[in-house]
Amino acid sequence: MKNINNYLAKVLNVPLEKVNMCSVHYEVKKVQKNQFLLQYGEVCRYIYFVEKGLLKMYSIDKNGKEHIIQFAPESWLTSDRSSLYFNEKSVYYIEAVEDSEVLLLHPDFINKLIGEFPDSLEKSDILLQKHIKSLQDRINSLLGETAEERYMKFIKMYPDLLLRVPQWMIASYLGITPESLSRVRKELARKNFVPDSK
Repeated sequence: MKNINNYLAKVLNVPLEKVNMCSVHYEVKKVQKNQFLLQYGEVCRYIYFVEKGLLKMYSIDKNGKEHIIQFAPESWLTSDRSSLYFNEKSVYYIEAVEDSEVLLLHPDFINKLIGEFPDSLEKSDILLQKHIKSLQDRINSLLGETAEERYMKFIKMYPDLLLRVPQWMIASYLGITPESLSRVRKELARKNFVPDSK
């Protein structure tokens, strides 16, 4: 469990020699491509940590259109927090984009870590604040930035996903059509094109 051990040590400040002890607090689940971890109407029971593979979290509107809220590649967490913490039926789906190995973390996972490793408290709080900031930035981006600006932010946030997901999924995440994304990519290619000097 290389990725979760690195995450615990580097992000949550668990002593390196004790990270293996934390395995009692999570379950390992292998999921195949297109398999669901959460579906609309279910109550979310876990925070999902991606040890290997790729997940996506999305909603479907009344017209049947998919809106991707988040991608979760290796070492990322994803969950429907409203459903998880308030016992509400979820309005989201969490699905494997690739064959994946996922760790199922119970809602009190962080609290248990803090109980055993008090130094994790400050790190956990910083992590939560960064998550809130990321959500605010994403809302602001969708409301006020151009498609090109959103695409550049996507590349910065998910640098290895361009070759792992189809263009329509990236367009869904950006809130634009695949055709618009194609135009953005062509325009960026044109701007960055350097002709051969002969």
